[in-house]
Amino acid sequence: MPLRAISRRNWLELMALTTVATLVPRHDSAGQTTAASLRENRIRRIVREFEEQGFHRTGTSVDRASANWLRDLAHQSGLTASLESFSLHRVDPVSAALIVGGRRIEGIPLFDAAFTNERGVAGRLGLLDSDAEIGLAESRPNAAGAGPLGDARRANRHRAIVCVTRGGEAGLCPSNAESFLEPFGPPVLQVGSELASWLQEQAQRGAEVRLVAHVKRTPAEAFNVIAKISGDDPALPPLVIMTPRSGWYRCASERGGGLACWLELMPALRQAKPARDVVFVASSGHELGYLGINAFIERRPGIVSNSVGWIHLGGNIGAAARPQAGGNTVQASDDEIERLLAQAMTSTALTIDVRVPHNRVPGGEAEVVHRGGGRYVSVIVSNIMFHNPMDRGPRVIDARAIGAFVEAFGMVAKTLAGREPFRS
Repeated sequence: MPLRAISRRNWLELMALTTVATLVPRHDSAGQTTAASLRENRIRRIVREFEEQGFHRTGTSVDRASANWLRDLAHQSGLTASLESFSLHRVDPVSAALIVGGRRIEGIPLFDAAFTNERGVAGRLGLLDSDAEIGLAESRPNAAGAGPLGDARRANRHRAIVCVTRGGEAGLCPSNAESFLEPFGPPVLQVGSELASWLQEQAQRGAEVRLVAHVKRTPAEAFNVIAKISGDDPALPPLVIMTPRSGWYRCASERGGGLACWLELMPALRQAKPARDVVFVASSGHELGYLGINAFIERRPGIVSNSVGWIHLGGNIGAAARPQAGGNTVQASDDEIERLLAQAMTSTALTIDVRVPHNRVPGGEAEVVHRGGGRYVSVIVSNIMFHNPMDRGPRVIDARAIGAFVEAFGMVAKTLAGREPFRS
Protein backbone atom coordinates (compact mmCIF):
# COMPACT_ATOMS: atom_id res chain seq x y z
CA MET A 1 0.00 0.00 0.00
CA PRO A 2 1.52 3.39 -0.96
CA LEU A 3 2.71 5.70 1.81
CA ARG A 4 0.47 8.74 1.51
CA ALA A 5 0.04 12.05 3.30
CA ILE A 6 -2.01 11.95 6.49
CA SER A 7 -4.78 14.36 7.39
CA ARG A 8 -4.73 16.42 10.57
CA ARG A 9 -7.68 14.49 12.00
CA ASN A 10 -5.57 11.32 11.89
CA TRP A 11 -2.77 12.95 13.87
CA LEU A 12 -3.70 11.53 17.28
CA GLU A 13 -4.14 8.09 15.78
CA LEU A 14 -0.69 8.40 14.20
CA MET A 15 0.80 9.35 17.56
CA ALA A 16 -0.48 6.15 19.17
CA LEU A 17 0.54 3.93 16.27
CA THR A 18 4.02 5.44 16.08
CA THR A 19 4.56 4.93 19.80
CA VAL A 20 3.58 1.26 19.52
CA ALA A 21 5.79 0.79 16.45
CA THR A 22 8.71 2.31 18.33
CA LEU A 23 8.37 -0.18 21.13
CA VAL A 24 7.45 -3.35 19.24
CA PRO A 25 9.84 -4.65 16.52
CA ARG A 26 8.45 -6.55 13.53
CA HIS A 27 9.07 -10.29 13.26
CA ASP A 28 8.84 -12.84 10.48
CA SER A 29 6.70 -15.99 10.65
CA ALA A 30 9.39 -17.75 12.68
CA GLY A 31 9.43 -14.98 15.27
CA GLN A 32 12.79 -13.55 14.18
CA THR A 33 13.35 -9.80 14.07
CA THR A 34 13.32 -8.76 10.41
CA ALA A 35 16.07 -6.82 8.66
CA ALA A 36 13.57 -4.02 8.00
CA SER A 37 12.76 -3.81 11.71
CA LEU A 38 16.44 -3.63 12.63
CA ARG A 39 16.92 -0.88 10.07
CA GLU A 40 13.97 1.06 11.47
CA ASN A 41 15.47 0.83 14.94
CA ARG A 42 18.76 2.21 13.59
CA ILE A 43 16.87 5.03 11.88
CA ARG A 44 15.06 5.95 15.10
CA ARG A 45 18.35 5.93 16.99
CA ILE A 46 20.06 8.15 14.41
CA VAL A 47 17.25 10.71 14.44
CA ARG A 48 17.02 10.66 18.24
CA GLU A 49 20.75 11.22 18.67
CA PHE A 50 20.72 14.04 16.11
CA GLU A 51 17.79 15.76 17.78
CA GLU A 52 19.24 15.46 21.28
CA GLN A 53 22.35 17.38 20.20
CA GLY A 54 20.38 20.66 20.27
CA PHE A 55 19.83 23.64 17.96
CA HIS A 56 21.53 22.76 14.67
CA ARG A 57 22.51 26.28 13.60
CA THR A 58 25.53 26.65 11.33
CA GLY A 59 28.86 27.43 12.96
CA THR A 60 27.80 26.73 16.54
CA SER A 61 29.19 24.28 19.10
CA VAL A 62 26.21 22.00 18.41
CA ASP A 63 27.01 22.09 14.70
CA ARG A 64 30.62 21.06 15.43
CA ALA A 65 29.62 18.26 17.79
CA SER A 66 27.09 16.99 15.28
CA ALA A 67 29.74 16.95 12.55
CA ASN A 68 32.04 14.84 14.71
CA TRP A 69 29.19 12.45 15.50
CA LEU A 70 28.29 12.05 11.83
CA ARG A 71 31.92 11.52 10.79
CA ASP A 72 32.30 8.81 13.41
CA LEU A 73 29.17 7.01 12.19
CA ALA A 74 30.52 7.09 8.63
CA HIS A 75 33.79 5.59 9.91
CA GLN A 76 31.80 2.81 11.55
CA SER A 77 30.34 1.95 8.14
CA GLY A 78 33.87 1.33 6.89
CA LEU A 79 34.27 4.54 4.87
CA THR A 80 37.06 7.07 4.94
CA ALA A 81 35.41 10.16 6.41
CA SER A 82 36.64 13.64 7.28
CA LEU A 83 35.54 17.15 8.18
CA GLU A 84 36.02 19.97 5.69
CA SER A 85 35.75 23.48 7.13
CA PHE A 86 34.50 26.77 5.74
CA SER A 87 34.37 30.19 7.37
CA LEU A 88 31.48 32.54 8.01
CA HIS A 89 30.48 35.48 10.15
CA ARG A 90 27.76 33.94 12.29
CA VAL A 91 24.77 36.08 13.25
CA ASP A 92 24.16 35.91 17.01
CA PRO A 93 20.99 37.69 18.18
CA VAL A 94 21.57 39.87 21.24
CA SER A 95 18.07 41.31 21.56
CA ALA A 96 15.21 40.54 19.18
CA ALA A 97 11.76 41.71 20.23
CA LEU A 98 8.75 43.86 19.49
CA ILE A 99 7.66 46.11 22.36
CA VAL A 100 4.02 47.23 22.26
CA GLY A 101 3.02 49.25 25.30
CA GLY A 102 4.04 47.12 28.25
CA ARG A 103 4.19 43.89 26.24
CA ARG A 104 7.43 42.42 24.93
CA ILE A 105 7.21 39.84 22.12
CA GLU A 106 10.35 37.82 21.49
CA GLY A 107 11.25 37.00 17.89
CA ILE A 108 14.03 35.99 15.51
CA PRO A 109 15.57 38.48 13.06
CA LEU A 110 15.64 37.60 9.40
CA PHE A 111 19.31 36.82 8.85
CA ASP A 112 19.54 38.23 5.31
CA ALA A 113 18.02 41.63 6.10
CA ALA A 114 19.42 44.65 7.93
CA PHE A 115 19.62 44.82 11.74
CA THR A 116 19.07 47.55 14.32
CA ASN A 117 21.28 48.87 17.09
CA GLU A 118 20.47 48.09 20.73
CA ARG A 119 17.81 50.85 20.85
CA GLY A 120 15.90 49.50 17.86
CA VAL A 121 13.42 51.37 15.65
CA ALA A 122 10.33 53.16 16.97
CA GLY A 123 7.20 54.21 15.13
CA ARG A 124 3.64 53.37 14.20
CA LEU A 125 2.75 49.79 13.29
CA GLY A 126 0.72 49.55 10.09
CA LEU A 127 -0.18 47.23 7.28
CA LEU A 128 2.46 46.43 4.70
CA ASP A 129 2.97 49.25 2.17
CA SER A 130 1.10 51.77 4.31
CA ASP A 131 2.79 54.97 5.46
CA ALA A 132 3.53 53.47 8.88
CA GLU A 133 7.16 53.41 9.96
CA ILE A 134 6.94 49.70 10.82
CA GLY A 135 5.07 47.39 8.49
CA LEU A 136 3.22 44.18 9.37
CA ALA A 137 3.55 41.20 7.01
CA GLU A 138 2.99 37.45 6.90
CA SER A 139 5.14 34.76 5.29
CA ARG A 140 5.43 31.02 5.01
CA PRO A 141 8.81 29.58 6.02
CA ASN A 142 11.39 30.24 3.29
CA ALA A 143 9.18 32.70 1.42
CA ALA A 144 10.51 35.91 2.97
CA GLY A 145 12.29 36.93 -0.22
CA ALA A 146 9.21 36.58 -2.44
CA GLY A 147 5.66 37.90 -2.66
CA PRO A 148 4.49 41.07 -0.88
CA LEU A 149 7.12 40.78 1.86
CA GLY A 150 9.95 40.40 -0.64
CA ASP A 151 8.63 43.36 -2.65
CA ALA A 152 8.35 45.50 0.50
CA ARG A 153 11.91 44.63 1.52
CA ARG A 154 13.22 45.69 -1.88
CA ALA A 155 11.17 48.91 -1.85
CA ASN A 156 12.54 49.91 1.59
CA ARG A 157 9.32 51.79 2.31
CA HIS A 158 9.30 50.90 6.03
CA ARG A 159 12.04 51.48 8.59
CA ALA A 160 11.45 47.92 9.84
CA ILE A 161 8.98 45.06 9.32
CA VAL A 162 7.29 42.61 11.68
CA CYS A 163 6.68 39.25 9.96
CA VAL A 164 4.14 36.78 11.30
CA THR A 165 5.41 33.34 10.32
CA ARG A 166 2.82 30.94 8.91
CA GLY A 167 4.00 27.36 9.29
CA GLY A 168 1.86 24.24 9.10
CA GLU A 169 1.35 24.44 12.88
CA ALA A 170 1.32 27.41 15.24
CA GLY A 171 4.68 28.72 16.33
CA LEU A 172 7.63 30.81 15.25
CA CYS A 173 8.70 29.12 12.00
CA PRO A 174 11.54 31.25 10.57
CA SER A 175 12.71 31.54 7.00
CA ASN A 176 16.18 30.60 5.78
CA ALA A 177 18.52 33.42 4.84
CA GLU A 178 18.75 32.69 1.12
CA SER A 179 20.63 35.97 0.53
CA PHE A 180 22.91 35.64 3.56
CA LEU A 181 25.97 36.91 1.69
CA GLU A 182 24.00 39.75 0.03
CA PRO A 183 21.44 40.95 2.61
CA PHE A 184 18.82 43.46 1.56
CA GLY A 185 15.95 45.55 2.89
CA PRO A 186 15.13 46.93 6.35
CA PRO A 187 15.30 44.91 9.58
CA VAL A 188 12.68 42.14 9.74
CA LEU A 189 11.59 40.57 13.03
CA GLN A 190 9.89 37.17 12.70
CA VAL A 191 7.27 36.27 15.33
CA GLY A 192 4.92 33.37 15.98
CA SER A 193 1.59 32.91 14.20
CA GLU A 194 -0.35 32.81 17.48
CA LEU A 195 0.09 36.61 17.60
CA ALA A 196 -1.44 37.29 14.18
CA SER A 197 -4.90 38.54 15.24
CA TRP A 198 -3.59 40.72 18.05
CA LEU A 199 -0.93 42.29 15.82
CA GLN A 200 -3.51 42.98 13.13
CA GLU A 201 -5.55 44.91 15.71
CA GLN A 202 -2.48 46.91 16.74
CA ALA A 203 -1.71 47.70 13.09
CA GLN A 204 -5.28 48.79 12.38
CA ARG A 205 -5.12 51.36 15.16
CA GLY A 206 -1.56 52.47 14.35
CA ALA A 207 -0.10 51.48 17.71
CA GLU A 208 3.26 52.95 18.70
CA VAL A 209 5.83 50.15 18.88
CA ARG A 210 9.56 49.58 19.13
CA LEU A 211 11.26 46.85 17.10
CA VAL A 212 14.69 45.60 18.14
CA ALA A 213 16.76 43.31 15.94
CA HIS A 214 20.16 43.75 17.53
CA VAL A 215 22.82 41.15 16.72
CA LYS A 216 26.54 40.63 16.85
CA ARG A 217 28.69 39.05 14.16
CA THR A 218 30.99 36.26 15.32
CA PRO A 219 33.76 34.82 13.14
CA ALA A 220 33.07 31.10 13.05
CA GLU A 221 34.01 27.87 11.36
CA ALA A 222 31.49 25.31 10.09
CA PHE A 223 32.04 21.85 8.69
CA ASN A 224 30.88 19.60 5.89
CA VAL A 225 31.18 15.89 6.56
CA ILE A 226 32.78 14.09 3.60
CA ALA A 227 33.00 10.33 3.07
CA LYS A 228 33.97 8.23 0.08
CA ILE A 229 33.69 4.74 -1.37
CA SER A 230 36.41 4.10 -3.92
CA GLY A 231 35.13 2.50 -7.11
CA ASP A 232 36.85 -0.09 -9.29
CA ASP A 233 37.62 2.55 -11.93
CA PRO A 234 38.52 5.96 -10.44
CA ALA A 235 38.70 7.42 -13.96
CA LEU A 236 34.90 7.24 -14.22
CA PRO A 237 32.94 10.36 -13.21
CA PRO A 238 31.87 10.02 -9.56
CA LEU A 239 28.40 9.78 -8.05
CA VAL A 240 27.67 12.37 -5.32
CA ILE A 241 25.12 11.76 -2.57
CA MET A 242 24.34 14.87 -0.56
CA THR A 243 22.09 15.92 2.30
CA PRO A 244 22.02 19.08 4.42
CA ARG A 245 22.59 18.72 8.17
CA SER A 246 21.95 22.20 9.64
CA GLY A 247 18.75 24.13 10.22
CA TRP A 248 16.38 25.79 12.67
CA TYR A 249 15.81 24.29 16.10
CA ARG A 250 16.33 20.54 16.58
CA CYS A 251 14.78 19.77 13.14
CA ALA A 252 14.28 16.05 13.83
CA SER A 253 11.93 15.35 10.94
CA GLU A 254 13.27 18.05 8.62
CA ARG A 255 16.85 16.79 8.62
CA GLY A 256 16.72 13.42 10.40
CA GLY A 257 15.29 11.34 7.55
CA GLY A 258 17.84 12.58 5.03
CA LEU A 259 20.74 11.92 7.42
CA ALA A 260 19.44 8.43 8.20
CA CYS A 261 19.21 7.63 4.47
CA TRP A 262 22.70 9.05 3.93
CA LEU A 263 24.17 6.79 6.59
CA GLU A 264 22.16 3.69 5.63
CA LEU A 265 23.29 3.96 1.99
CA MET A 266 26.97 3.72 2.96
CA PRO A 267 27.21 0.01 3.88
CA ALA A 268 24.77 -0.95 1.10
CA LEU A 269 26.89 0.73 -1.58
CA ARG A 270 30.16 -0.44 -0.08
CA GLN A 271 28.93 -4.05 -0.29
CA ALA A 272 27.79 -3.47 -3.88
CA LYS A 273 31.41 -2.69 -4.93
CA PRO A 274 30.61 0.23 -7.26
CA ALA A 275 32.40 0.76 -10.55
CA ARG A 276 32.94 4.46 -9.86
CA ASP A 277 33.74 6.52 -6.77
CA VAL A 278 30.78 7.44 -4.58
CA VAL A 279 31.24 10.68 -2.65
CA PHE A 280 29.00 11.47 0.33
CA VAL A 281 28.63 15.03 1.61
CA ALA A 282 26.49 16.22 4.54
CA SER A 283 26.65 20.00 4.38
CA SER A 284 26.24 22.69 6.97
CA GLY A 285 25.13 26.20 6.00
CA HIS A 286 21.77 25.03 4.67
CA GLU A 287 19.78 27.84 6.32
CA LEU A 288 22.34 30.44 5.17
CA GLY A 289 22.05 30.30 1.39
CA TYR A 290 23.59 26.80 1.09
CA LEU A 291 27.02 27.97 2.23
CA GLY A 292 28.27 24.45 2.84
CA ILE A 293 27.50 22.82 -0.49
CA ASN A 294 28.86 25.87 -2.29
CA ALA A 295 32.11 25.57 -0.33
CA PHE A 296 32.29 21.85 -1.19
CA ILE A 297 31.91 22.61 -4.91
CA GLU A 298 34.34 25.54 -4.90
CA ARG A 299 37.08 23.23 -3.64
CA ARG A 300 36.38 20.78 -6.50
CA PRO A 301 36.23 22.70 -9.78
CA GLY A 302 34.22 20.84 -12.39
CA ILE A 303 32.61 18.34 -10.04
CA VAL A 304 29.06 19.52 -10.74
CA SER A 305 29.05 18.88 -14.47
CA ASN A 306 31.67 16.11 -14.44
CA SER A 307 29.76 13.78 -12.09
CA VAL A 308 27.57 10.97 -13.39
CA GLY A 309 24.85 12.38 -11.16
CA TRP A 310 23.91 13.87 -7.79
CA ILE A 311 21.38 12.37 -5.41
CA HIS A 312 19.89 15.03 -3.15
CA LEU A 313 18.29 13.69 0.03
CA GLY A 314 16.15 16.74 0.71
CA GLY A 315 14.03 17.99 3.58
CA ASN A 316 11.42 16.10 5.58
CA ILE A 317 12.05 12.61 4.19
CA GLY A 318 9.80 10.26 6.17
CA ALA A 319 8.14 13.05 8.17
CA ALA A 320 5.07 11.72 9.98
CA ALA A 321 3.02 14.93 10.03
CA ARG A 322 2.28 15.50 6.37
CA PRO A 323 -0.45 17.82 5.08
CA GLN A 324 -3.17 16.68 2.70
CA ALA A 325 -1.69 18.81 -0.09
CA GLY A 326 1.85 18.31 -1.36
CA GLY A 327 3.51 15.08 -0.35
CA ASN A 328 6.59 13.61 -2.02
CA THR A 329 8.06 16.07 -4.52
CA VAL A 330 10.55 14.78 -7.10
CA GLN A 331 13.02 17.17 -8.73
CA ALA A 332 15.25 15.97 -11.54
CA SER A 333 17.46 17.36 -14.27
CA ASP A 334 16.05 15.16 -17.05
CA ASP A 335 13.59 12.40 -17.90
CA GLU A 336 16.14 9.60 -17.85
CA ILE A 337 17.42 10.10 -14.31
CA GLU A 338 13.91 10.87 -13.06
CA ARG A 339 12.71 7.57 -14.50
CA LEU A 340 15.28 5.71 -12.38
CA LEU A 341 13.92 7.28 -9.20
CA ALA A 342 10.27 6.90 -10.21
CA GLN A 343 10.71 3.17 -10.83
CA ALA A 344 12.52 2.74 -7.51
CA MET A 345 9.88 4.66 -5.54
CA THR A 346 7.06 2.71 -7.16
CA SER A 347 8.75 -0.59 -6.31
CA THR A 348 9.01 0.43 -2.64
CA ALA A 349 5.37 1.65 -2.43
CA LEU A 350 6.29 5.33 -2.25
CA THR A 351 4.07 7.79 -4.07
CA ILE A 352 5.21 10.67 -6.27
CA ASP A 353 2.80 13.50 -5.55
CA VAL A 354 4.53 16.38 -7.36
CA ARG A 355 7.02 16.41 -10.24
CA VAL A 356 8.93 19.65 -10.72
CA PRO A 357 9.44 20.57 -14.41
CA HIS A 358 13.06 20.09 -15.49
CA ASN A 359 13.45 23.72 -16.51
CA ARG A 360 12.38 25.06 -13.12
CA VAL A 361 14.99 25.85 -10.48
CA PRO A 362 14.62 23.15 -7.79
CA GLY A 363 14.47 23.68 -4.06
CA GLY A 364 17.24 22.86 -1.60
CA GLU A 365 20.85 22.10 -2.45
CA ALA A 366 19.75 20.64 -5.79
CA GLU A 367 19.51 24.29 -6.90
CA VAL A 368 23.31 24.56 -6.83
CA VAL A 369 23.68 21.52 -9.09
CA HIS A 370 20.94 22.76 -11.43
CA ARG A 371 22.57 26.17 -11.86
CA GLY A 372 25.92 24.48 -12.49
CA GLY A 373 24.54 22.32 -15.30
CA GLY A 374 24.84 19.04 -13.41
CA ARG A 375 22.66 15.96 -13.54
CA TYR A 376 20.61 15.35 -10.40
CA VAL A 377 17.62 13.71 -8.80
CA SER A 378 16.07 14.98 -5.58
CA VAL A 379 13.20 14.34 -3.18
CA ILE A 380 11.64 16.92 -0.85
CA VAL A 381 8.61 16.07 1.29
CA SER A 382 5.87 18.29 2.72
CA ASN A 383 5.82 18.49 6.51
CA ILE A 384 3.46 20.27 8.91
CA MET A 385 6.30 20.61 11.43
CA PHE A 386 8.69 22.29 8.95
CA HIS A 387 10.83 24.90 10.78
CA ASN A 388 8.66 24.49 13.87
CA PRO A 389 10.24 24.55 17.35
CA MET A 390 8.27 21.37 18.15
CA ASP A 391 9.96 19.37 15.37
CA ARG A 392 11.33 16.89 17.87
CA GLY A 393 10.57 13.55 19.52
CA PRO A 394 9.93 10.05 18.12
CA ARG A 395 6.46 10.85 16.85
CA VAL A 396 7.55 13.35 14.17
CA ILE A 397 9.13 10.68 11.93
CA ASP A 398 7.88 7.52 10.23
CA ALA A 399 10.83 5.12 10.39
CA ARG A 400 9.11 2.68 8.03
CA ALA A 401 8.73 5.39 5.38
CA ILE A 402 12.38 6.41 5.82
CA GLY A 403 13.33 2.76 5.35
CA ALA A 404 11.37 2.67 2.10
CA PHE A 405 13.30 5.73 0.91
CA VAL A 406 16.57 4.00 1.82
CA GLU A 407 15.60 1.13 -0.46
CA ALA A 408 14.53 3.44 -3.30
CA PHE A 409 17.62 5.66 -3.11
CA GLY A 410 19.76 2.54 -2.84
CA MET A 411 18.40 1.21 -6.14
CA VAL A 412 19.09 4.54 -7.85
CA ALA A 413 22.56 4.86 -6.34
CA LYS A 414 23.62 1.33 -7.32
CA THR A 415 22.49 1.96 -10.89
CA LEU A 416 24.25 5.33 -11.14
CA ALA A 417 27.41 3.90 -9.57
CA GLY A 418 27.57 1.22 -12.26
CA ARG A 419 29.83 1.42 -15.29
CA GLU A 420 27.11 2.40 -17.79
CA PRO A 421 24.05 3.48 -15.81
CA PHE A 422 22.10 4.95 -18.73
CA ARG A 423 22.78 2.26 -21.26
CA SER A 424 19.48 1.18 -22.83
